[in-house]
Amino acid sequence: MMPNYLHTEFQKILDREYFSKKVHPIRRKAFDSFIEDGLPDKKCEDWRFTDLSAIKKGNYRISEIDDGPTNKVNISKYGLESFNTIVIYNGHLQQDLSSVPKGIKILSNLEYMEHNNWKVNQPDMSPFDLLNTAFMDSGICLVIERRIEVDAPLRILFICSGDEKIMISPRIHIDLEESSSLTLVEQHVGDCNEYLYNGSVIMNIEDNAQLEHIRIQNNSKTTINMGNLHVTQHQGSNFTFNQFTLGGRLGRTNLYADLIEKGANCSLNGLSLSNDDQHLDAHIITNHHAPHCTSTQNFKSILKGRSSGVFNGRSIVQNKAQKTDSNQSNKNLLLSKDALMNSNPQLEIYAHDVKCSHGSSTGALEPDALFYIRSRGIDQDSARALLVRGFGSEIIEALENNEIRDHITNYFNQWIDKNKQ
Repeated sequence: MMPNYLHTEFQKILDREYFSKKVHPIRRKAFDSFIEDGLPDKKCEDWRFTDLSAIKKGNYRISEIDDGPTNKVNISKYGLESFNTIVIYNGHLQQDLSSVPKGIKILSNLEYMEHNNWKVNQPDMSPFDLLNTAFMDSGICLVIERRIEVDAPLRILFICSGDEKIMISPRIHIDLEESSSLTLVEQHVGDCNEYLYNGSVIMNIEDNAQLEHIRIQNNSKTTINMGNLHVTQHQGSNFTFNQFTLGGRLGRTNLYADLIEKGANCSLNGLSLSNDDQHLDAHIITNHHAPHCTSTQNFKSILKGRSSGVFNGRSIVQNKAQKTDSNQSNKNLLLSKDALMNSNPQLEIYAHDVKCSHGSSTGALEPDALFYIRSRGIDQDSARALLVRGFGSEIIEALENNEIRDHITNYFNQWIDKNKQ
């Protein structure tokens, strides 16, 4: 099914005078491919637990200039004040509020394409990749040059605000050249009503480079957040991903990590917190193309009310990827009888000399553990909160930056306090 509003809004994108017409062929090709298949339904294996009717029946429009801020934006209320920050408000880059650390070169999407002779990756792994390419409206390209170690974290702050049903399609390219390093925080906040975010972050990590990517999704509970993440890793590179999701009516992360050269290491982690009728989905694929690479997937979900979640994790080991070491873990905690979790860890192995494992568990709080804590004089609600905090803290404690760790811990504690009963 193809919502009618997408045709109308796509023509608006093509008609915009401040977008280069050189990009039109790329947009049209992606939109035509998207139309051919349309939005997926539950007959599609990768989407059978995620209902997209809110997008299909919606009537979103692209963000216009008037959707930018009318008053001064106070970004201090979103925390992480000490970080250099790139601010995108309703899809519009706020240059007066933005700064980047030394050592980072920032380009527009057009400049980036021209710099790479138009040989730029246009992902097509999911329909939302194609939709992002067709509608990409706010673009940033960050280049960390060879042997540059960026000491200070960089935050990209996405703020959604207002009562309009708008959709934004940011396209972010991040290139780390040989032996460079960066810590990137991708933060989603806002108090808007219905809102559709469909963003793509495309990362290329060259030899011996290191990227730590922290994604914090705390949109209002009436929004839809579709994140498409693509990582290409070269020899000896390291990629660490930590995601913390507690916002949005519907949230899905499509993460594709390709380890294409020897010795690459990939660590993917996530913690999701949901309540009411929220649905949070993590679709994670690591693809080993080269020998002597390692990858881990460690995702946890805590669900309450009538909320639901999905973990669909897959590790693929190609036939030339001998000596691969890959493992998956998905653990889920149900705090109500109506919460539902769908877990599907998978291994797809075409090489013989590998070490791979996966595991999944879903259940409620252990009555014996709860009884033990209460026997020490702790009341029921506090005992439950203590066990919930212990379940999720593993993911949070792995963060190296103290300010980020404290920020996430504060969110986690607030969620626990609101959901004690």
